[in-house]
Amino acid sequence: MAIDRSGARELVGYRSSLPDCDRGACSLDVGPQHLNRVGLLHGGFISMLLDNGCGVAVRNMIGNVDAAVVTVTLSVNFIASVRSGRVTATGRVIGGGRSLKFAEAELRHEAGELLATCSAAFRVLDQR
Repeated sequence: MAIDRSGARELVGYRSSLPDCDRGACSLDVGPQHLNRVGLLHGGFISMLLDNGCGVAVRNMIGNVDAAVVTVTLSVNFIASVRSGRVTATGRVIGGGRSLKFAEAELRHEAGELLATCSAAFRVLDQR
């Protein structure tokens, strides 16, 4: 079952997974195409990975990985930087009702270092 068939996934090269019933994950092997002009993982990619980790968690929690879920808010905290290796954003649902879900995520380097965190809200458009 494909979790993410988006053009963004194909362009950037991340992978999504379902580590638990209310969680979602998004991993990226950092390459030179993901770096900013000073040689660090670009903040836009960090935000995207966190957003996707949360979105996958929301879709997983409602029991439909194909549901239409869109980001309403996303607040990112940048903690540390990275130049290479695999990074993984793990999101989890922390509350909400039927059509609005709240989630948070952490982005960690494969060595375990915390790189960034986020909190987000998502609108569930389709639960079919």
